[in-house]
Amino acid sequence: GILQHPDGTVLKQLQPPPRGPREQEFYNKVYDSDCCDSILLELREYLPKYFGVWSPPTAPNDTYLKLEDVTRKFNKPCIMDVKIGQKSYDPYASAEKIQQQVSKYPLMEEIGFLVLGMRVYHVSSDSYETQNQHYGRSLTKETVKDGISKFFHNGYCLRKDAIAASIQKIEKILAWFEGQKQLNFYASSLLFVYEGSCQATTVRLSDVTLAEKRGVPKGLLSGGDILEYNNNIHVINSTENGKIEASVSKGLSKFYALHKKAYSKRHHSQLSLKVENLEQDNVWKSSTCITQEHLNGNVIPQLEKVFCHMPAEIKESANVEVRMIDFAHVFPSNTKDEGYIYGLKNLITVLQNILDN
Repeated sequence: GILQHPDGTVLKQLQPPPRGPREQEFYNKVYDSDCCDSILLELREYLPKYFGVWSPPTAPNDTYLKLEDVTRKFNKPCIMDVKIGQKSYDPYASAEKIQQQVSKYPLMEEIGFLVLGMRVYHVSSDSYETQNQHYGRSLTKETVKDGISKFFHNGYCLRKDAIAASIQKIEKILAWFEGQKQLNFYASSLLFVYEGSCQATTVRLSDVTLAEKRGVPKGLLSGGDILEYNNNIHVINSTENGKIEASVSKGLSKFYALHKKAYSKRHHSQLSLKVENLEQDNVWKSSTCITQEHLNGNVIPQLEKVFCHMPAEIKESANVEVRMIDFAHVFPSNTKDEGYIYGLKNLITVLQNILDN
């Protein structure tokens, strides 16, 4: 399995020969400090960063690849591993190995990818739902769309922003494959990660300067947390039933852009939000008034739906990573990797269908 190093990287134990040495050689070639091959230099953008090999002092013969932890920057990372390509066996596989791999998922050649597992954060229950490789192998041509969409549903809504951002990332990887004939990849995967918690930016009342600068109303929430607001959203105390009314106006897309700018600074404390069902059209088409329960001062107004259903023009702002992983079966080539390209195109089509429908 994957181990965590105290310095924040992850450790992947080198597999037995020839797979392990082949993967190590691949990373060494791509991350060679003297590398001047533009194809390989661009490929680095789509891989976890590589920091060489590592062995524990107590077991110097055990070798690990030291890699970037792609999930490290996320608060509630949702993770999916998708094997890409029409064949999960390499050109040097024995007849027995080929039969073994084909029998695991006979639809691989037709579908072009296989979900190896996923871990999805559900906001409603503050817990993760996990699916293993048997889940992916149970998916057919008819059910693969619903199977993939499960990864992007957080218990409240479909995270269309994360789907759109994922498509953009895959398209960049596809463009790389369309432009190179050096390498062919077998049994290699894409690792998808997106932020599962829908959070609004908040500031602490103890941050007096920032509070004064933004004209923050004091005493709004009992825990000392208040909603950061600007000209696009005003939080007003309601006189009845302890409710808070949020008047959302002047274009939520502009509000979200400001929210994203503040969120990226990562220095404000944050609160998870709970939401009630709000129709996407009601949120985005016009100025809308949303009334929510104060929830004993523990949760700020329920605006999560705003961030779950983002319009197309801000889709690139979603916090998403898509990286290529697992390179024990990478071989030199003088042709395009048509099997991998087929898988990428089919995966994009499936994701686009989820987004459109």
